Formats: sequence, C-alpha cells, structure tokens
Amino acid sequence: MHSYLTHLECTNCGATYAADERHTLCPACAKVLYPRYDLRAAGKALTREALARRPFTLWRYHEVLPVRDPANVVTLGEGGTPLLPLARFGAAVGVPGLMAKDEGLNPTGSFKARGLCMAISRAKELGIAAVAIPSAGNAASAMAAYAARAGLAAYVFMPQDTPPIMKGECAAYGARVYLVDGLINDAGKIVREHAAARGWFDVSTLKEPYRVEGKKTMGYEIAEQLGWELPEVIVYPTGGGTGIVGMWKAFAEMEALGLIGPARPKMVCVQSDGCAPIVRAFERGEDHAPLWPGAHTLAPGIRVPVAVGDYLILGAIRESGGTALTVSDDEILTTTREVARLEGLYPSPEAAATFAATRALRERGFLTGDERVVAFSTGAGLKHTELLRLDLPVLDPNDPAVGERIA
Repeated sequence: MHSYLTHLECTNCGATYAADERHTLCPACAKVLYPRYDLRAAGKALTREALARRPFTLWRYHEVLPVRDPANVVTLGEGGTPLLPLARFGAAVGVPGLMAKDEGLNPTGSFKARGLCMAISRAKELGIAAVAIPSAGNAASAMAAYAARAGLAAYVFMPQDTPPIMKGECAAYGARVYLVDGLINDAGKIVREHAAARGWFDVSTLKEPYRVEGKKTMGYEIAEQLGWELPEVIVYPTGGGTGIVGMWKAFAEMEALGLIGPARPKMVCVQSDGCAPIVRAFERGEDHAPLWPGAHTLAPGIRVPVAVGDYLILGAIRESGGTALTVSDDEILTTTREVARLEGLYPSPEAAATFAATRALRERGFLTGDERVVAFSTGAGLKHTELLRLDLPVLDPNDPAVGERIA
C-alpha cells in the first residue's frame, strides 16, 4: 500500500501547503484545501489490471488516498457498495436506466463512513488525540465509530431533534455527545469557538482536507462498476456537498491516471424546499450561497443552511451542464415507501429525495429517459423508522374470526 500524496492546495487562491502539517481551511483565504498527488507516478501503479486483483473496499485506490502508513488506516470495511438497477421504480418514473448506489450498506449505515474513515485515519497519522464534529446525525455516528476504532477522543455536537438512533449510536461508541438548541451551523459555531482551547481537531465538512478524499471514492467505484464509463447523470442529495465535489475531483484524477476519458456526467443537486441555499444560488447565477433562514425538513442530512464548499458545488453543477432542484417533505415520505415497495430498498429521507427528484427531472424534460442515471441512496432508512406513520392491525390468535381480518 502506497500513497502518492504530495501537498495540499487551496481550491480558491491556489496556495500550497505541506501535507504532513495539520491544516483545516486555507490559512491565506479560509477556503477549502484539497490533497494533491503525483498522478503521473500513481498511474503506473493504479491500473485497471491492478485494481481487478484488489479487495473491493475504498482502500483499493490507496495510491490516490492520503494515508501514507498502512498502520494508520482505520477501517470497518467501508466502500465497495452495490450499484443496483431500479427496473420497476425506473419504469414507473420513465427512467428505465435508473440505478441506485446503495451507500446504506456502509458501516454505520451511510456514505458518511467513507469521509470519516479518511479524516480519522489522517488524524491518527498526524498525531491528533481528540476530534470534534457538528453533525445532523450520520456524520457524527460515523466519526464516533472510527474514533473509537482508532482510540481517539470524540466530541459530538448535534441538534436536539437529531434522530434518536444516531444519538444512541454516538453514545454507544463512547463519544461525548452534546445536544444543541439550533441547527448544524449553530453546532458548528460551538466547535469553531472552542476547538483550539480544548485541543480538538475540527473534522467539519470540508473544513479539513481529508473527508473529501473518502467521498471521492464513490466516483471511482461508479466508473469501475460501469466498465470504466461514467453515467450520463448523477443525482445527489446535497447538504454540505462533499460527495458532489469529491466525485468531481475523482473524475479529473481518473482522466489524468488514464482510467477514463473526458466525458462527464451531469451533476444534479437535490435539496429540500425548506432548506435550499444551493438551489437558490444556482437559479440566481451566484457563486456563493448565503445562509438559508428558518431551515426545516424531515431529512436531517440536507438540513444544512450554509455550506463552506458552496462555490465548489455550484462549479461542479455548472461545469457539468447539470442542475439543482428541490423536493418537498411529502414527496420524500411518499417516495420512501414507493421505492421500498417496488425495489426492496429502504432509503433514508435524503436518499428518497434523490428518487423523488429523478421523477421530477423526467417530468420537466431534463431527463429524456434514455440516460443511465445514478441516484445516490446515501443512507439506510432503518435509521429513520420514526418517520413512518404506522396503523397496523393486531390479531388475536384465539379469535375464530381472525382469518376474516386478514386482507
């Protein structure tokens, strides 16, 4: 296992920094830092033939991942998630080429495992002893799990109304859990103001350089699963947006490595109509997305009123010829049941938002119905069962008329 990591580079001002120093945002302009690699050298080792012999986890792409010493890899078996054809739901919405990348099969039940395994592995490698995160839920549970695995102290700050399962997960993993009277940006304020004095390393979305490296492996996997071609469209639920910008970074790296050509998918950002800063900025032609006041949605992962990587998300959407749209909470709930019933895939509310958006994209004519479309099922619905409104019959096995009550 070998990494070809060379340095960190600011995505805004272009300043470069040593990769083996601790960094959060760019010291010069406070924008996002990306790890960079010697891709010419990496391409000699990271070939299609070499990959075919490796286990199907995200660590198969180690040449373009930032962990230098294999002893510092903190893993629970993340990555290698299936790309599932959705024949019945796809036919129902007029997109027969629809596929779901089922990220709910990752450790801790969501795609957040990809980013946090990388952030915690690098934290361990850089000698960090304590990490802190503001989170709507899934990122916190992933961070707590990997911190426990690595032996690091973990501090979690999450909104009071975070789903109960995610609070319980974090506590079970031994994290110090604090509930915040507010949203994820309010939790972020607490971390930002106290991290230095408390000795915490802040692993907030895109405020450290390495979560994006774990997320980008979704792009590598899709290409490999489709025979080193990319789909025509990727539909993605967007909160902090690390997945979109990570995959966009991955596509550029793969072309430089000689694994794919120049074709790119249209990147589609999906948000809730109760919290849509990226959609609003996209529609207005803006490069940054101001804070969305009064954010509300039952999908906690996309209830993110402001994103530090807004300019990167908007750039990827526009460069790809993609779009951004919203869905309602009612559409999310309806689509959750529809996908589960038709496909046996129980999506998280954020994932259901992508499937609802796919229907809307076809109705609006953005999709013709001939494309290969990958919709990201970013998490497992099993972590959100409180959203299902159940009215289930109770049967008495000794009732002679019990059979009449069974439809």
